[in-house]
Amino acid sequence: MSRGEIRDGGAYKGVERRRHKVFITRNTEYHFRDGLCVAVRDRRQGRWIADHVALHRPLSGSLLFCPGGAIRPSIGQPRLGEALFFATGGRDLVTSPLLEIARPEKTVVESYPAGASRARSIPR
Repeated sequence: MSRGEIRDGGAYKGVERRRHKVFITRNTEYHFRDGLCVAVRDRRQGRWIADHVALHRPLSGSLLFCPGGAIRPSIGQPRLGEALFFATGGRDLVTSPLLEIARPEKTVVESYPAGASRARSIPR
């Protein structure tokens, strides 16, 4: 984590004003702005994925896979260890478990692919 990023479970309990958040799984980063997935990046190659099924979709919730095989859904904010769930009205997506929840650096937000919803002058 670099300066400016906040890990899940930060001490601040007030109203969240920042607009960008990144959910990190083993292989992929899911970048959100105002609750909408605006960019997806392959962690191994460092490349943005232009045709990922999560793009331009809101998060529907998260899932926790329990040791006995049960699945516990959650409609609140995803937590570490839970998988993201995107209900797309067609091909749904369940990610691998979350390893980290962070704030993307300004340089990362500015590097989002063309067409990603962003505003450079608005604070994260």
